[in-house]
Order: sequence, then C-alpha cells, then structure tokens
Amino acid sequence: MPVQRSKSRNDTLDYLHAMLGQMRAMADAEQFDVLAYLIEMAYIEASDIIRGDRPVPAHPSRNGTAA
Repeated sequence: MPVQRSKSRNDTLDYLHAMLGQMRAMADAEQFDVLAYLIEMAYIEASDIIRGDRPVPAHPSRNGTAA
C-alpha cells in the first residue's frame, strides 16, 4: 500500500524532481561527469518516491533514520 503524503510534500517532491532534472542537464552540458552522476542518483531517488517504489518515513529524524 503506498504511503500517503500531504499535498505540500507532493508539491515539494515534484518541484525537487523537476529541478534535479534541470541541474542534471546543466551538469551534462558542462561535462561535469561526477556531479551529473550524483544528481542523476538524486533524480532517480525522487522518481522512486513519486512512484511509490521507495516510501519516505512518515516522521524522519534528523540523522536520517526513522523515528
């Protein structure tokens, strides 16, 4: 069952996904290969979360682990 997210979180995730796509294109255009790769990984992570393949914890702690 997919995790329910608020509209605000969905909007934020959609925005991040779009910006990551643009940054990836910019890094590719300048041939910043490692930077483009790292941005691509973040882009894929955002895509997975949007599709529900990788749910985000409802209450993440500051150290990155679930509370």
